[in-house]
Amino acid sequence: MTERVLVNQLKGLADGPVSVSGWVETVRDQKKVQFVILRDETGAVQLVNPATRPAEDGSEQDAAALALTDLISNLATGTFLTVRGELKHDERVKLGGVEIKIGRLDIAAAALPETPIAADSGMDKRMDWRFLDLRQRRNNLIFRVQTTLEHAFRSYWIDRDYIEVHSPKLMASASESNAELFSLEYFGDQTAYLAQSPQFFKQMAQVAGFGKIFEIAPAFRADPSFTSRHATEFTSVDAEISWIDSHEDVAAMQEELLQTAFQAVKDKHGAEIEELFGLEVRVPAIPFPRIPLAEAREIVKSRGYEIPRTDGDLDPEGERQISAYVEETYGHQFVFITDYHPEIRAFYHMRDEETGLTKSYDLLFNGVEITTGAQREHRVDVLIEQAKEKGLGAEHLDFYFDFFRYGAPPHGGFGMGLARVLMLLLGESSIREVTYLFRGPTRLAP
Repeated sequence: MTERVLVNQLKGLADGPVSVSGWVETVRDQKKVQFVILRDETGAVQLVNPATRPAEDGSEQDAAALALTDLISNLATGTFLTVRGELKHDERVKLGGVEIKIGRLDIAAAALPETPIAADSGMDKRMDWRFLDLRQRRNNLIFRVQTTLEHAFRSYWIDRDYIEVHSPKLMASASESNAELFSLEYFGDQTAYLAQSPQFFKQMAQVAGFGKIFEIAPAFRADPSFTSRHATEFTSVDAEISWIDSHEDVAAMQEELLQTAFQAVKDKHGAEIEELFGLEVRVPAIPFPRIPLAEAREIVKSRGYEIPRTDGDLDPEGERQISAYVEETYGHQFVFITDYHPEIRAFYHMRDEETGLTKSYDLLFNGVEITTGAQREHRVDVLIEQAKEKGLGAEHLDFYFDFFRYGAPPHGGFGMGLARVLMLLLGESSIREVTYLFRGPTRLAP
């Protein structure tokens, strides 16, 4: 590979020869001097060239200097190039206190002179040209934060001896029900489905004796939603643990996981997030507040909002209202909503013998649900009956019931949407902004 220095390394170097590579952000072509702002994946630096113009009297000029000046004059925004020149520290230079006097400029790939998007382009237009949209420093930071967040998740789990699994995304039957599934032809005479959740395979790992597992992987939902928080393909963050006493053990693990990850983001990116997103990363205190669903509905009602849903669950505005209450009352961005009725939960959620409610929770972050977690029902006879109550046929679930016919430990876990966490952490209004390439009902490209 070509030896190159990253822009964020320049300040630590002594004055002298240097080579940097990146793309052209702006060109200021003045009569006596030319400035180019070159950006790479770590930052931007000012390049300078004393302009050599053809003499008005026709006298001879330095051919190489004329050629360099002409080359810079015709640089288009987005052109990728390598510059070799002299690094100089100068506190007067606002961009990092350094600049590079251009000695040689080699174009790797020239850009067309007019870019198809601008700073004021709408979201759909920017998504059409996502590879250009992502060149912005702000967007670059989103995915650095995502990297730190995922690394912190993995480190937390690996340090505690969890096993990472990679469950299949092609399935022979529905993972939880026949709803919201993408189907595809599988070698002619078979139908396969894209997994909407690794749920069944996470539980299989528990009966296989793995104890504690996690997975960060794609999931698919054939849900024709056009909201700011839904996608047809997304990254799901999942964990499952054995030998729990209740869903509280799962919730305690998750809140500790999030506290650890948010601290990692704050430590590494806090200052830059504050600069580019105008907000401070708040590391959540634990334990997070917990509110039973029935109580949450009463609180929302007391705030003057009537939830229109008839199934007893919160709607998006209800989630915002209860989260506002928690922020006002506890100064907390997170809240666990607990004790859901079985009618609005999956058939495999364990039920409390005294109350009949499920041992489950939803986790809300800044007014948006990011997680469903629960203790799972591990007794096969109870599990089969609960599936029948939901109208789910044994023919599609028999392979799943087999997991529990040969012994199973008490276990539970959660699934969490990575993009939703990132969106809310950075104060963005849509998961489109924090998804590398978004997939929704009307978007399959780029």
